[in-house]
Amino acid sequence: QVQLVESGGGLVQPGGSLRLSCTASGFNLDTYAIGWFRQAPGKEREAVSCISRGRGTTTYYADSVKGRFTISRDNSENAIYLQMNSLNPEDTAFYYCATDLSTGTLIDPIMLSYSWSSSSSYNAWGQGTQVTVSS
Repeated sequence: QVQLVESGGGLVQPGGSLRLSCTASGFNLDTYAIGWFRQAPGKEREAVSCISRGRGTTTYYADSVKGRFTISRDNSENAIYLQMNSLNPEDTAFYYCATDLSTGTLIDPIMLSYSWSSSSSYNAWGQGTQVTVSS
């Protein structure tokens, strides 16, 4: 069964840090670019970050998290990580990892550069993990 599973969410105080993990079953993550998205109550889902396939030499970040979040991959663990530092209440949301398993949209580096932030580029999603930033 092909599945993405997020973990690592929780309650943290403003200024704190969390590391989210995205693991896969049924397929190898290193074959695919992986994106992180988030959705806060009453808001649309928004792209947070993305890492290219293979060694993950190319990464992308939303302006709102640039300099605070770091995406990485450990192919030996079949996992993607999102290190989140300097968290603020505006980061409160459900966080999802996602990939494209079939269309190849995220394979070509040029296509990845302008497709990574669109949720329609992804067709496999995890169930999400809640991140709450509050004092």
